[in-house]
Order: sequence, then C-alpha cells, then structure tokens
Amino acid sequence: MAAVATCDSVAGSTGSAVATASKRNVTSFQKRGPRASGTNDSGPRLVSIAGTRPSVRNGQLLVSTGLPALDQLLGGGLAVGTVLLIEEDKYNIYSPLLFKYFLAEGIVNGHTLLVASAKEDPANILQELPAPLLDDKCKKEFDEDVYNHKTPESNIKMKIAWRYQLLPKMEQIGPVSSSRFGHYYDASKRMPQELIEASNWHGFFLPEKISSTLKVEPCSLTPGYTKLLQFIQNIIYEEGFDGSNPQKKQRNILRIGIQNLGSPLWGDDICCAENGGNSHSLTKFLYVLRGLLRTSLSACIITMPTHLIQNKAIIARVTNLSDIVVGLESFIGSERETNPLYKDYHGLIHIRQIPRLNNLICDESDVKDLAFKLKRKLFTIECITKLRSYGLRSQKYFLSRHLQRKFSIKKNPYFKEPHTLKKIY
Repeated sequence: MAAVATCDSVAGSTGSAVATASKRNVTSFQKRGPRASGTNDSGPRLVSIAGTRPSVRNGQLLVSTGLPALDQLLGGGLAVGTVLLIEEDKYNIYSPLLFKYFLAEGIVNGHTLLVASAKEDPANILQELPAPLLDDKCKKEFDEDVYNHKTPESNIKMKIAWRYQLLPKMEQIGPVSSSRFGHYYDASKRMPQELIEASNWHGFFLPEKISSTLKVEPCSLTPGYTKLLQFIQNIIYEEGFDGSNPQKKQRNILRIGIQNLGSPLWGDDICCAENGGNSHSLTKFLYVLRGLLRTSLSACIITMPTHLIQNKAIIARVTNLSDIVVGLESFIGSERETNPLYKDYHGLIHIRQIPRLNNLICDESDVKDLAFKLKRKLFTIECITKLRSYGLRSQKYFLSRHLQRKFSIKKNPYFKEPHTLKKIY
C-alpha cells in the first residue's frame, strides 16, 4: 500500500502507469535508475567503489588480486573482508611478486594501502612495484612477451596448434582495456613515482614500532603481533573503513599486505621449535584479524613461510583461520627442474582452499595440476594436465620404438604388440 500511495503522489502519466502496474501486481522487479545526489533511499544499497565488482555467485564484493588468472581460479577475485594466505616458495622468489601485484592493483584503483613487514621497509617495497600496462601499449607489450622468440613461418602454425590442443591457458586472451576488472603488469619495469606519491598508504615496519622497554604479559600475543593489530585497528576506525564514521567522500577499500608473517623476524618461534612458548600467538593474531576484516571494507594478503614451521598442527590451524590458501612450489633445487615435462615452467601453484563465506567449511578448487612461469614481463598460470598425459604417452611410444630397435623384435601377427613389451608395461 505504501508503494501505491507514493506512486499516486507523483504527477504525470508516468506515475499513473507505475501505480496501475503496482495495483495489478504484474511484477515485483523495478529497474532502479540513477539517483540524484540529494535523494535519500531508506533501503540498503551497495555503494559503487572503483576496482570492485559483486560476485555472480553470492553478491559478495570482490577486488582483484592483481593477477587476472588467479582471480579466475578464486571464483572471480578476492572477497572483501577475507584473508588470502600465500605459502611462500622455498627460496622466497615468486611469493613476493604476488604480494607486489596485490599492492600495485590497489594503487592503480586508488585504494588505500597498509603494508606491514619485519624484514623490509614498506617504502622500499612500494618502490619495487611492477608498472601497469596501459591501454595503448598493453596489447603490444603482451604480444612481444609471448612471441619474443623468432621461429620459421612453417613452425608457427605447429606451435600455435600444439598450444591450443594441449595447453589450455588460464589467461586465454591478452590485456585489452584498463576498464576491466584486474590489470596486467610489467615485471621488468617499476611503477611510476607519480602514482606512488599520489596514493594513500600506511607503512608498518616492525623494528621502528617495537621499543626495548615494552612490557608484555605472559599470556598475551608477541609484541610484534600486538603492535600490528593496534595499528590496523586504528587505521580502520580513524579512516572510517568500518562504516562507523560516515565519509563525505566516496567509500574506499583498505588493502592490507603482511609480509613473512610467522617468521622469527616477528618474534615468533614456531619456525625454530616444534613446541615453542609462542605456539598460539599466530593463531590468536589471525583470529582477531579476521574479526577486524569481517566488519570493514578491507581485504588482506599474507605471505607465510609454512615450509619452515616445525609443528604441522599449527599449519592446519592457520589454514582453518584463513579464507583462501594458495601454495607456491618452486622447481629450484628439485627433480622437476631437470624434468623435460616441466622445462617451460618455474613451479607449481596449489589452490588449497577457496572461501565459502558464512559457512563453517571451505571449498576445494576443482582445477588441479597448475603451473606458473615468469616470462620476461608477465607472470602466467597454466594448466598442465594434458601436457603431462601427452608426455607420458610420448615416453611410452619412444620407449617401445627404442626396445624394438635394440633387440630387433618383430611383431607377432597374433599379438597387438611384442610379448616383451607386455611384460614391461
């Protein structure tokens, strides 16, 4: 009845038509047009924020991780209010790159950054962010990186056909426009200084925040975790990311990046002993951090050296307290480094957990056998399932041919293959 009364109060033929449709209950859906700046709406409505989009599955607000292929694997992007945990590779070569992609995406979209580290000054981290690929040169840069090796014209078709048949890439198309969700970055160049100076960011460098006279209670968190939680909480409340202080300007997203969490540099001993005195400090920190994220317009990415943690039970608890868990496994120093099947890749990427918000359990990714490689400019993720099956078939074929030549085995017409080869397989 209230809707009918409102429509009757509006003069003109348009108001009469709306009132008639409302009385007939033709449909409950009405297209919401652009509102005037002074119009008040009693119903809740999601504010449009640059660099965000709603999820097609549950309507949750998403931000890009800075890597479109990773966004696709995570269901469209990183949900606001969640934690993305990156398990660092053994030599910590590729995980810092994903960390910088996340921060660079925030600067390009005008988001507020909070960079925390116990190893490196946040100002130095921002100076090493990759440069974004702009509209005009984006396609050109991408094509130069893909086709950087000159091949004869007769081999180009074979190369393209083999890739499309056996290597279904996660990034099927190159970057085309900066207005899309997520951007591409040139890892060989640094972000322009003008963009960094124009951005709004906050740095937390642990050696500068911790004083030698700080008194800590026996059952509390480590001093580094306590200071970091207080710092994050102050930024969220003072700048209105929790919604308690109405902002006159357009709302923004707070991107939180924490580097090498859980390492001895943070004052934690979980990497030094299996049953240390601070075995619960990290889990308490993540529990409080998730509470802050759930009630604010913020998203967090954490890199952690899980391969150094002695107690596997702590790894399980850390995984349960994280919304998304992505592991990086580098080929450096492993047997796969010399394996011809992986010669075009630098490591494997494991999507261990993807979020199912407002539930007690999490989903597991259906996509397995993912590999990554760092090209001259781009970090790409590809599926290697078909490559592995193709390689195994090729190995069997060449092995059978080699045995036939070595032992001069002739095929028996009554058998499909030599008897000797049957015993081998």
